[in-house]
Amino acid sequence: MELLQNILSNLWAVLLVILFFGGSIFVHELGHFLAARRRGMHVDRFSIGFGPKIFSWHGKDGVEYRVSWLPLGGYVALPQLADMRGIEGETRTDLSKLPQPNYTTKVIVSAAGAFFNILFAFVLGLIVWKGTGEPSNNTLVTSTVAEVRPTLTDSQGKEVPSPASLAGLKPGDTILKVDGNPISSFWDIVEQLALSSGWNDQGKRQTVFTIKRADQILELTLNPIRSGQENLRRVGFTPVEILKIDAPRPGSTAEKVGLQKDDIIVAANQKPTLNASDLADELKLRTKGSVSLTITRAGETKTVFLPATSDVKESVDIGIELQAGIVYTHPTPWQQIDNAAMKTVRTLTALVNPRSDIGVSNMSSPIMIATSFFALAKEGMPFVLWFTIFVNVNLAIFNLLPIPVLDGGHILFATMAKLRGKSLPADFVATAQSIFMVLLLSLMVYVGYRDVRRLTYTGEEKPAKSTPAQNEPAPAPPAAPTTPAPATP
Repeated sequence: MELLQNILSNLWAVLLVILFFGGSIFVHELGHFLAARRRGMHVDRFSIGFGPKIFSWHGKDGVEYRVSWLPLGGYVALPQLADMRGIEGETRTDLSKLPQPNYTTKVIVSAAGAFFNILFAFVLGLIVWKGTGEPSNNTLVTSTVAEVRPTLTDSQGKEVPSPASLAGLKPGDTILKVDGNPISSFWDIVEQLALSSGWNDQGKRQTVFTIKRADQILELTLNPIRSGQENLRRVGFTPVEILKIDAPRPGSTAEKVGLQKDDIIVAANQKPTLNASDLADELKLRTKGSVSLTITRAGETKTVFLPATSDVKESVDIGIELQAGIVYTHPTPWQQIDNAAMKTVRTLTALVNPRSDIGVSNMSSPIMIATSFFALAKEGMPFVLWFTIFVNVNLAIFNLLPIPVLDGGHILFATMAKLRGKSLPADFVATAQSIFMVLLLSLMVYVGYRDVRRLTYTGEEKPAKSTPAQNEPAPAPPAAPTTPAPATP
């Protein structure tokens, strides 16, 4: 029975990968296709994937529809837009008989794929906003420090004092900004650290935390170290846990004092409970007298008192279980798109910044993206929707970069021709397209190889929802730079 459930679960996950990952590429190409037809352009071929075809058919509209072997993206063959025969294959159309589209048409058709990705993300964002919610680990939604690790293991495998401990970061500190950038969650901190590029005059990496400690606003200067297989910047601390309780057991102490499902424990004996360990330590004091619990319930703060007991085990076991570590928020579609766009732009900026520690080796290929889709699909639909929104925004921005073979490259060439008053030399365009396609595919191969190593490395978690243990940016997609597959018209 368990084997059957696993098989069905895997099949369902595969179906969701095809539906949402493949669907994201399809939506992009559909944008190009519909815009081209609307603007009166000739469409030669609509392909999901590159290379030799797996199967194809010709529609009544004369377009060849195909699925190809290399699942690195897709394309709509538009010979009037650019001569891409070296990449997309030969065309059956006599190019000399096709009229040249105007500048506006070229820009609209080239940008339509990205527009459809954003539109798709918006539709999914509506579902997240009004329905499923955006999932996050409950330790990632706060920016308050629970524990400062005394040491970290650096990239050389050496145990060294953690930058957080050296800088004087303390449990209970709430981090407000990282390098002047406002943050609202632990995940923001992880991302800002990974993408930061600060250095001091002594040649050490430097990050400034603006923190709130009691009633004071302080600035701490930390010197992050590179650690882990990805060699990203880390400082060494864990965030607080949201201690949300499940329904108390019938007849238990928790039920008798009035605790309810979804109550959040924020303090015990007026001391903040930063994690489950803090709560357990305070509950043990019931052997000496009653213990107060401060909770929040539907936005209101309440206090309950647990009676004293002589039994140490009973003092801790008050009849509650903490809920699973996933919480759901309901940001608007625009907030979701803006958040994904900012992550993508910051990542791309870090990639080209020589002072950043982010490089090509930290990027993710379609292999990792598909693997992430598969892992998240097994966790539930909210995770799939959340990740699909991120991928579509990422795909839109990436394809608008002014690089030949990408949509932004077509817009660039069209703009250059517009400014010079005549078409660019065909040989120049074809050569540039071919060179950059080789470079892009080579990058894909290299990044794909790195992804295979990540996935087979036994010391690192596979991509899924995970809790970084020491401000370690786990390879969960939203914090890792991703390289969506190129989609060319």
